[in-house]
Amino acid sequence: MSDRDDAGVHTLPFDVEYGGLEFTITPTAVETDRGVVLIDVGPDGAVDALRTHLTAIGYDLADVWLVVLTHHDGDHAGGLDELLDHTDAVVAAHREEAPYVTGDREPIKGDGDRYPPVAVDLELTDGVRVPTLAGPMDVVETPGHAPGHISLHFPAGGLLIAGDALVADGAASLSGPNPEFTPDMNRALESVAGLADLEIEHVVCHHGGYVQADSDRLREIVDSSC
Repeated sequence: MSDRDDAGVHTLPFDVEYGGLEFTITPTAVETDRGVVLIDVGPDGAVDALRTHLTAIGYDLADVWLVVLTHHDGDHAGGLDELLDHTDAVVAAHREEAPYVTGDREPIKGDGDRYPPVAVDLELTDGVRVPTLAGPMDVVETPGHAPGHISLHFPAGGLLIAGDALVADGAASLSGPNPEFTPDMNRALESVAGLADLEIEHVVCHHGGYVQADSDRLREIVDSSC
């Protein structure tokens, strides 16, 4: 079952092996009038876990009509090609991330994980809004961890889906992006500062899942890094 359900937003945590490591990731499913928006997919082999989670909330892989990638890293996008064997979903990514997803550029982390290239149907920019059953979902540019990293904000519920712009450690601990995997920390912290200006009451991170944390906590993260 979903780890956390909030008025049409469902976290889908599962364990993966990636880059020689084992860890838990948290894609997110968002309900809309057209079906499911899936935010991030996971690495190669993620489809079975996604199917299990979606079945638990009354959907199938074929109900995914839009996949939004927060960025191009393999633990977010590596399973996309396999997922598209089961659905004809529209693929959306920031315009600066699209060339890495399509294979026109190699992943910037240099981890050697060149997953199968996938066409990007929709290039996103800051301020794009998607209607959902949880209210509008706004695209927020949060570069630093990746050149075109995005986060998703739900103003109606104060929810932020942060991708890798933030990292959670338990239900009450939130920190900034992991420096080891963030090529431009200065820009990443500027992105966190921008997020702190939004009305945020809780956050979902790809690494760490759901955490009860607000805009004040984001300001603390930025201040402590100065």
